[in-house]
Amino acid sequence: MARMLLIMVGLVAASLAGRAMAQTPPDATELAAYRGLHAAAASGDVAAIRRLARAGEKLDARDGNGRTPLHVAAFRGQVDAIRTLIGAGADPGLFDNQRYDAVTIVAVSDDVPALKALLAAGASAKLTTSRYDGTALIAAAHLGRDGIVRELIVAGAPLDHVNNLGWTALIEAVILGDGGKRHVETVRALLAAGANRNLADRQAVTPLQHARARGYGAMVAVLKAGSSR
Repeated sequence: MARMLLIMVGLVAASLAGRAMAQTPPDATELAAYRGLHAAAASGDVAAIRRLARAGEKLDARDGNGRTPLHVAAFRGQVDAIRTLIGAGADPGLFDNQRYDAVTIVAVSDDVPALKALLAAGASAKLTTSRYDGTALIAAAHLGRDGIVRELIVAGAPLDHVNNLGWTALIEAVILGDGGKRHVETVRALLAAGANRNLADRQAVTPLQHARARGYGAMVAVLKAGSSR
C-alpha cells in the first residue's frame, strides 16, 4: 500500500511538473511576423544581427511572449546567433513571460552546443527560473538530459537547490524520470559532483526510497553506492 501511494503521488507530481516545465517557443505565425533582430535571430543571420546592432536596434527587445532575440535564437538552436547577440551586448540573464532564461531553454531542448555557447559567452547556470523557482539543472535532470547536466555542473549550477515543490535536481531525476539509462546517468553525475543523496522531499521521502518504490534497480544501485543506507 505504501509503495502504491508513493507511485500515485509520483504520477500526480509528474503531471504537475510536466505542465510547470512547459515552455513556449515561437510558433510558425510568430516566426513569419518577426522583423529586425527577432527575425535575424530565428534564422541565424549573423550578418544581419551585426548590422542591426550597429544601427542601434534594441538587442533585448521583447516579442508578445516576452522573448528577446536571444531567447528566440536559443529556442531555434542558432549557436552562431547566440554568440553574436551576446557579443553585441544582449543580456543572457533575462526571462521570458514563463520565467525562462536562454540557458534553461536550451537545457530543456537538450542542445549541448547552444548551452556551451551561452556559458562560454558569460551566461549563468545559477539563475532561479520558472514559476516553480527551479533551475536549469533541475529542468535538465527532470528530463534526463545527462549531457546538459554535466555541462551545468561544470558551470557551477547549484546542486541542491530546492524548488517550491520541495524537489531538488536529484529528486526530480528519480520521481519524474523513467529509470532508464539517461536518467540513471543523470543521477550518477549529480552524485559524483556532490549532490546530497539524503535530502528528502516534503513527505520525508529520499531519492533512494523513491527509486525503490518505482522498481528502478539501476538507479537504486547508483544511489546506494557510497551510502550507509
